Amino acid sequence: MNSNPSPSNSSRFEGCTLTGALSVLTQVRDAVCIVHGPSGCTHHNFSLLHATILANDCVEVPRLLSTRLTENDIIFGGEEALEKTIARALVSSPPPASIFVLSTCIVETIGDDTAAVCARPWGVPVIAVPTAGFLGGVFETGIRNALSSVASLASPAAEVTLAANLVGEKNLEYGVDENAAEIARLLSRLGIGINLRFVRGIATEDAGRLGAAAVNILREPSLRPVGEDLLRRFKTPYVDSFPAGLTGTCRFLEEVGRICGVDASEAVEEERAYQAEMLSRFSDLSGSRVCFRSPHPMLDPDPAAEGISTECAEALGLTVDPEGTAIPLPYPAPVGTAGLRRMLNRWRVLVRGKGRG
Repeated sequence: MNSNPSPSNSSRFEGCTLTGALSVLTQVRDAVCIVHGPSGCTHHNFSLLHATILANDCVEVPRLLSTRLTENDIIFGGEEALEKTIARALVSSPPPASIFVLSTCIVETIGDDTAAVCARPWGVPVIAVPTAGFLGGVFETGIRNALSSVASLASPAAEVTLAANLVGEKNLEYGVDENAAEIARLLSRLGIGINLRFVRGIATEDAGRLGAAAVNILREPSLRPVGEDLLRRFKTPYVDSFPAGLTGTCRFLEEVGRICGVDASEAVEEERAYQAEMLSRFSDLSGSRVCFRSPHPMLDPDPAAEGISTECAEALGLTVDPEGTAIPLPYPAPVGTAGLRRMLNRWRVLVRGKGRG
């Protein structure tokens, strides 16, 4: 249990575990998510998710139910309320192909055996997902626990195909689909397709394909525990992050090629030529003076973001100068060459006051 009140204990300020898990599990289209706890926990997360998906031009409403625990349930236990809510979910329309039960801080504190209730024969998979942040979890913990829970729907594949899984995409991130499209473009240079976006816009049965890929590509290094979990379950090797930066994108191609037994030399040369052509569109920035700063005054500069930005500045002939135009460091890091193009367009707006290219 995390009881340290000091502001230096950053886990207290890193987001709700429940929200992290729901950002993943609500992307299983034919599933219902049950939030086992007071109705306020569900209301808060429904409002957040609904506002976010609307901002990303999606009109689907997340299928959430609450066990609506009352004071009596908290005193005497909420397992009966959970049983009734699962039964209610099973007769909802359309009927769910799977159900995920997410525990809140209060039910973990009072000791409800959520896993035992979920393990009963309900007719469809009913999976308990530990999401009680009060007992030590944060937003990223919820994402990792949710991914591992969906992975339990899959079994080792009889045959592995030359394809990749995208694991742990940031579903609340603006541009998530553009980032996936950039990964698909890069993989196509190697003759590798996308097997599964795990988890984004899939059906329950799609999770069964999880073990059929030759490589898992994690969204970011914080998901390495998930990569190790999938390696144990399905023997699938992984790349620990999406590509970032000019040289980082080429290294990504080399690493995926090595894992999949594909010669990446031609793909790398093609990508370098593609990057050079992209950079040529921003030649008007050459000679400009810029100064890179953290995107938030309370945060220290990210060394990785500084490295990516400095690399692009050098490639374009920009001068990094404390008196130059203030350029916010990118967060999160731009994905691939397409992400760098979008970043450089923002630079141009700041430096020249106009955007093109």
